[in-house]
Amino acid sequence: MTENSQATTPSFAVHIPDAELETEPLDPGQIVSGTPVVTGKVLWESTDGKQVRGIWQITPGVVTDTEANELFVVVSGRATIEIEGGDVIEVGPGDAAVLREGDRTTWTVHETLRKAYHISL
Repeated sequence: MTENSQATTPSFAVHIPDAELETEPLDPGQIVSGTPVVTGKVLWESTDGKQVRGIWQITPGVVTDTEANELFVVVSGRATIEIEGGDVIEVGPGDAAVLREGDRTTWTVHETLRKAYHISL
């Protein structure tokens, strides 16, 4: 086993659209407009805390963020992600996206967005 594996976590499957999520705090300073609500669930975390896999959801609104090194796949919903000094990415169901650590982003969430993610810290 490598340092990043957890011997006590068996292989598993989760039906992402129906997974129950828990409310996650959203810093009011990140909200640009609307009243977005964030929910999520960590499905797996490495023993050193540097790898995290989970499900994340946000309701419509506009928020800012500073990204981690992340790969995600959108399961439902739509958003426009503006990367400061970079591209504008449109994401929707079935889209995979990669965000670089340190990217400053503005998320305009058009329809409640649910994604499965893997973050490397």
